[in-house]
Amino acid sequence: MQQGMNEWKPPHGEAARFGKRFAAGAALLLAAGLLAGCGLFGVGGDADGGSEPAKPAAEIVRYDGPMSRAVDFVYTARKELSLTFNGMADPATMDRLLDELNKYGIRATFFLPGMRVAEEPDIAKAIAARGHEIENNTLNRLDMSKLPYEQVYSEIKLSNDAIRKRTGAVPRYVRTKSGDYTDDVRLAAAQLGMEAVVSYNINPKDREMQGAAEIGKYVERFMTRGGIINLDTDANPEVIGAIAYIARAADDIGYKLVPLRDLMKNGGERKPLERIPGWDAAKINPDYKRAQYKLVYRKDGLKDKQIALTFDDWGSDKTITKILDILAAEDVKATFFLRAKGTESNPNLARAMIEGGHDVANHSYSHPVVTTLSPEALQADIVKAHRVITEAIQQQPTMLFRPPTGVIDDATGKVVAATGYPVIAMYEVTTLDWDAKNSAADIVQGIVKQTTGGSVILLHMLDDIHTIEALPTAIEQLKKKGFTFVKMADLIGLQPQGSG
Repeated sequence: MQQGMNEWKPPHGEAARFGKRFAAGAALLLAAGLLAGCGLFGVGGDADGGSEPAKPAAEIVRYDGPMSRAVDFVYTARKELSLTFNGMADPATMDRLLDELNKYGIRATFFLPGMRVAEEPDIAKAIAARGHEIENNTLNRLDMSKLPYEQVYSEIKLSNDAIRKRTGAVPRYVRTKSGDYTDDVRLAAAQLGMEAVVSYNINPKDREMQGAAEIGKYVERFMTRGGIINLDTDANPEVIGAIAYIARAADDIGYKLVPLRDLMKNGGERKPLERIPGWDAAKINPDYKRAQYKLVYRKDGLKDKQIALTFDDWGSDKTITKILDILAAEDVKATFFLRAKGTESNPNLARAMIEGGHDVANHSYSHPVVTTLSPEALQADIVKAHRVITEAIQQQPTMLFRPPTGVIDDATGKVVAATGYPVIAMYEVTTLDWDAKNSAADIVQGIVKQTTGGSVILLHMLDDIHTIEALPTAIEQLKKKGFTFVKMADLIGLQPQGSG
């Protein structure tokens, strides 16, 4: 360039965006060149060495139909979840990973970048040959939020083409590198006939280079029915060692790791809250001063030795699933009073209670001492809990409210009743099982000593206490004394309430 001649530069602030657009465009051109050699675009690669002229690219018009589903977890009460991987590492790493999955009998889902599949198709073929599912991780794993619609569409389509050409697999789902997605990603996926844009709800962030045990413990802590675990193949070699921890954690709870397609096939569709009968059975009601309420501690006058077993609060899948398994083995139905803030993050576990034949009721949203709240704040908390629980279980909960810590007074009882919960479910038998200092033997002794016909027994579903250890023995001893277990609503003769 001649000295003194002005060189054109992008306007200030545009340089970085120009560079990114150029890089993204260059990546697509490079991809097209590489994939053309695979015969994906009508060029290159006849068996006799001939070639066909390239067909002109069709104009990509932004799709104006319904967006593809966005899936972070699958709504199901089944004891299943999916282990998914992003990216495609080198052949040696992938061989070790596949061997480890095979060792534990795990069939996983691999979101593969189309470019890597085109570069090293033998790795992708090995994944498919081992019985794993192959899905779309976009072509170059670019930041889709910074690309125009045409490039978003091309990144997904070209990756689909590469995967289909090289492995025979037809991707149904797409995931971006980060798991985040935009409306354009969902629209492009729908335009391409894909079933869903998939993210995840269990992410140990292995790119932070934790050890295998730490990754495994994270997954164990947050393992859920219908969960989608996210790991990377090409970031942290400790992921391979974490497979053993994840497999043991799933086995300990009795959960099965299945390919995403199976998880999705067995999952249900959640209705919006407003379409569920009874969603508005609890309402804000400022006219509470004359409201009538009833505190129920037990049921007197029963001819049979019936009792009600109830559980308060919330816990992990590991704890609550073990409680549900014990109750199923003993053929006992119980009533679960849910802290809805926990339910909100894990609705599948609440639904599992319903499918086990148990009742689900309201224990507040945030677990406050209700006498410390203003009437407005208390009603807002109760109504929020009602709606969260309703949406989680996809039906109206049993209309019983139990105050956290069991503390309530006359004024607060009226405030609660005015929302649509006139029956306040207290309890007669408590062993302070929420305190880990109380052993399983202490809990059993307290239950058996205090229980009489008509008793309402309070236990908790918290982690790291001894209730699970105590429960089978307590049930067995109560049965030997002639007691039969019923749900609290049945014990007290609660009449079902419709929506308001």
